[in-house]
Amino acid sequence: MKKTPLLNIALSRLIASLGHGDIIVIADAGLPVPKGVELIDLALTPGVPDLASTLQALLSEMQVQNHVLAHELLLAPCAALSSIEVHASKGALGSQRLLPHDAFKELCLQAKAIVRTGECHPYCNIALISGVIF
Repeated sequence: MKKTPLLNIALSRLIASLGHGDIIVIADAGLPVPKGVELIDLALTPGVPDLASTLQALLSEMQVQNHVLAHELLLAPCAALSSIEVHASKGALGSQRLLPHDAFKELCLQAKAIVRTGECHPYCNIALISGVIF
């Protein structure tokens, strides 16, 4: 049995497959998933799981170089924004980049996978750019 907190097989496989610069998007329930991008659907009911707990689980195994948010999230913050800010202040998310929501959706075309949560707040998405541990 694994020693780290992340138990989901698909997420563990995804993180193990990452190279430097690969992108994982943790998405709200409404973010469109582009054709050809892997979808790992964790959504059970509205709010379950939320973005904050999904982010916490991924960070238990993933080295993040930087992260991207839609600028609109800052204008209409979701509860997960405070969790994102805490992780960022601890250095777990690297530098932050803001994009307009339409540009964020274009970035999703480059994602290795999109992890769909039960988050039901507009613009409550984060793109994690994989770093290296050496």
